[in-house]
Amino acid sequence: MSDPAAIVWQGKYITVRKQGTWEYVGRARNIHAAVILAIDDGCVLLVEQFRVPLNARCLELPAGLVGDESQGEAIETAAARELEEETGYRPGRIETVGRFASSPGMVSETFTLVRAHELTKVGEGGGVDNEGITVHRVPLDDVPAYVEARRNEGFIIDVKLLVLLGASLLSSPLPLREGPGVG
Repeated sequence: MSDPAAIVWQGKYITVRKQGTWEYVGRARNIHAAVILAIDDGCVLLVEQFRVPLNARCLELPAGLVGDESQGEAIETAAARELEEETGYRPGRIETVGRFASSPGMVSETFTLVRAHELTKVGEGGGVDNEGITVHRVPLDDVPAYVEARRNEGFIIDVKLLVLLGASLLSSPLPLREGPGVG
């Protein structure tokens, strides 16, 4: 068994740890994330916002932190709150799909993917505290072309959108794209 991870630095939301020669980042205070797959009448709700670490607009599934404001917050409660804040849609029911990791070689953070059902439009969305979120309601059949168009505009596409692109990625070859870190 290896030595426990030592905290190198900790802020309000993230912690940098070192274990042996391995350095990684994680969420502080047992905060984790909920990612919401919300499909309403054949359309998926996507959000775009500027992400400082990437210095770019990103296209994503709605998501938010669980336990950042209230310790012990239930994933379903946080997911419903975040979906309404970001998109203006309130779910009648939240179903947990499972727990996933997006970059397990560098980040200890995991997220829980949930599916929002029985959506009701109750507001405009856009987030809170100047998040600057733009909501997109995209027909499921149009998602691959929509993602490609955003990519061509310089958007970074969040890896979690692969849940929507999986079938199209497997059924046809995609051209290799040059970009940061590619090639």
